[in-house]
Amino acid sequence: MKKDKLYIILCLILATILSGCIEEYQAEIPTTDSDILVVNGTIRSSEQNTFILSLTQAINSDPMLKFAEHAIVSVRGTDGSEYEVDGFYGVYSCWIGELNPDVEYYLHIEYDGDVYESEPQKPLRTEKIADVSVVQNTPESNIDILVTPDAPFNPDKTNYYSWECDETWEVHSEYRTTIYYDIDLKKAVYNDKQFPWRGWKDATKSFMVGASNNYEGQHIQRLKIYDIDRSDERVYYKYSGLVHQRAISKAEYEYELACKQASSEMGGLFTPQPSSLPTNIRCLTSSRHVIGFVGCAMNTSAFRFFLNADDYSIEYPPYEDTRLWVENPSDMNCIRLLEKGMFLCAWIDERLAGKDLQTAWAFQEQLDVRYKGAYTDEPSFWSFTEDDDNLQSSDIK
Repeated sequence: MKKDKLYIILCLILATILSGCIEEYQAEIPTTDSDILVVNGTIRSSEQNTFILSLTQAINSDPMLKFAEHAIVSVRGTDGSEYEVDGFYGVYSCWIGELNPDVEYYLHIEYDGDVYESEPQKPLRTEKIADVSVVQNTPESNIDILVTPDAPFNPDKTNYYSWECDETWEVHSEYRTTIYYDIDLKKAVYNDKQFPWRGWKDATKSFMVGASNNYEGQHIQRLKIYDIDRSDERVYYKYSGLVHQRAISKAEYEYELACKQASSEMGGLFTPQPSSLPTNIRCLTSSRHVIGFVGCAMNTSAFRFFLNADDYSIEYPPYEDTRLWVENPSDMNCIRLLEKGMFLCAWIDERLAGKDLQTAWAFQEQLDVRYKGAYTDEPSFWSFTEDDDNLQSSDIK
């Protein structure tokens, strides 16, 4: 759950028409509504289960998320089964084996002298994902990600789902060099292993939800779950998404919609307080509010897709050569450039043809993709078939 779901709106801005000035109004929030417990997680069969416990904060407070530490957490079943959940800094996790489809499960929390429990519910089965498609409607459009689940288990009622996506995309350094300046030889020497020029970044898209009530046979077809701007770095080269699908209840669907509405309207005069969001968790020992919804899943489905930039209309930033070009540098000039932390990128020697020696230099942050926050170990699911041999001689002429 994003941080903005955790904030309590404390300040309203009032326009004072008579005086023409703006004053800050401090809304009176009951003390019982401060530090509200926020629970994020889902009970999942045959998976590692993670539950994040945090506390709400004032919107103008420290932006660091405030976690609920030292809680006692367990997953329990109405058949008497119990799974102890270990925690550290507000993050509590455990492995849960196969759940019984006929048993109801719930989350039990003991924190700060109070006891909280989620509503017991049977684990929901999730259909497989039939397809994830990538569509760009016009050359100027964003790139849409569309999901189609398999035919529903129950075509006679509305089906609800949530999706999230693990994103991975390829990143390149600003420039690549396959040479270096050899001080002893006083010339460019081939070496393509100096700096990693190609890497990857990861991110996770938050929950997206959908309902089947507007689809024939309650079968969702090509539902857009998110899009990517065609000028986004993520689609410059190659992009992959691993979409996770989970069947959810109507109540959880309504909770997620309410959270998104509260998030988009944050700061509005009629924005609901976080404590008014629907929830299936309650405090058994006091009247304290709690925020969150704990679902229960028999399984989740996953589907990996790829997007290659060559197949779409991508808007790249305007190109500007920011390398330092030096014409006919002396040996001492080259050494001084090295001492300044620059590296040789191009060595175009046409002096035998009566022309000049042209050299280009760049800093390491322009040549090493790790300076862009990328890692360089190729993901196991990635594939790269381009012939790299033609790059060996491109920088020396």
